[in-house]
Amino acid sequence: MANIVAIVGRPNVGKSTFFNRLIEQRKAIEDNESGVTRDRHYGHAQWGGKYFSVIDTGGYVTGSEDVFEAEIRKQVKLAVEEASVILFVVDCIDGLTDLDKEFANELRGANKPIYIVANKADTQERSFMANEFYELGLGDGAVYPIAAASGSGTGDLLDELVVNFDDIGIENPDEGIPKLAILGRPNVGKSSFLNALLGTERTIVTDEAGTTRDTINSHYTLYGKNFIISDTAGIRKKSRVKEDIEFYSVMRSLRTLEDSDVVIVMVDASRGLEAQDVNLISLAIKNNKGVMIMVNKWDLIEKDHKTMNTFKDDMMEKLGENRWIPIIFTSMLTKQRIFQAIELAVQVYENKTRKIATSQLNDKMLPEIERYPPPAWKGKYIKIKYVTQLPTKNPVFAFFCNLPQYLKAPYTRYLENRLREHFDFQGVPVKITYKKK
Repeated sequence: MANIVAIVGRPNVGKSTFFNRLIEQRKAIEDNESGVTRDRHYGHAQWGGKYFSVIDTGGYVTGSEDVFEAEIRKQVKLAVEEASVILFVVDCIDGLTDLDKEFANELRGANKPIYIVANKADTQERSFMANEFYELGLGDGAVYPIAAASGSGTGDLLDELVVNFDDIGIENPDEGIPKLAILGRPNVGKSSFLNALLGTERTIVTDEAGTTRDTINSHYTLYGKNFIISDTAGIRKKSRVKEDIEFYSVMRSLRTLEDSDVVIVMVDASRGLEAQDVNLISLAIKNNKGVMIMVNKWDLIEKDHKTMNTFKDDMMEKLGENRWIPIIFTSMLTKQRIFQAIELAVQVYENKTRKIATSQLNDKMLPEIERYPPPAWKGKYIKIKYVTQLPTKNPVFAFFCNLPQYLKAPYTRYLENRLREHFDFQGVPVKITYKKK
């Protein structure tokens, strides 16, 4: 049995606070507003020498007219099916509600260990108030009063929880796996892309902008290789962000960019490449990430045989010196080129991690340098002796020469272009450094 724990319950009982407490990170957004969490959110925890995965879920609600509630219920049910142990979180302050009773009835058929977690038991009086939850009669009948915000009472609960795990588990199942992040403005189709790739409703999709709030990580396998694909909240201009929840969503999206290997910037074909998209691309390059542009909703564009090239030329002009970024045109509605898009992302990752032998580099680059040597500086001639790739995570090349301080940006761009001509660094920032020889 896999070591997977699902945290479930009605809205605003502190599930995300408890989730963050278990994984020891502020990964899920916490807010007093109910319904903040919508999709299933995964993290990793350990207790008593055993490692386990934790799933945070949205609040379970019935009879609501909210467009998201039915989709959230689906996500909760999927988490319950996937988990090996269920933590049913209730609220000591609000006491036992009809919604708690209704959800408890839903859980009775799960046939899995269930623990009633009475959150917000910050005082002795509130701990006594947790006794009314014995009425639910779930699991072994015990109720565990805790305060997720401070961690009070969580130790006793976790002692009982890990007894259900026969295996020690894996400390970090995601370690060493390449990470692809999907970023872009709100409502460009990021979640639809992830769901189409996985063939399941991993994330909630609606026409309403801002549907995704937390960063959602999913495992994906292509050509026998494993990847982690992250769906992120849409990023708007800072001046348009008014709500705290959206602010935290954007911060997590930017943190996901920093943690990723390849950034897929998704663009709405009907709007083209806008300033916000260019800013995201610049940020990815600054952080030495692989980058590609995915133009979605291509089915909405009236086109002829020149339309795609016209679009590309317009975007290349806006990219300026960063013309090495690949562009692909897709449609989530018709599933056009969605798998070619992920293949391109994988190719960008391989380009980013490629190592070129020093002999091969010199065979290609020294004739180029001889054909167009560095310009002399104040009567001094610069001679580049050889080039090698440095042992870094990103492509960095060291050119050894007699006067490195006199080499300027235009010649660096020349060398970068020749490197890109001879070796496939499509979608990858290339850095050049000069060292004295």
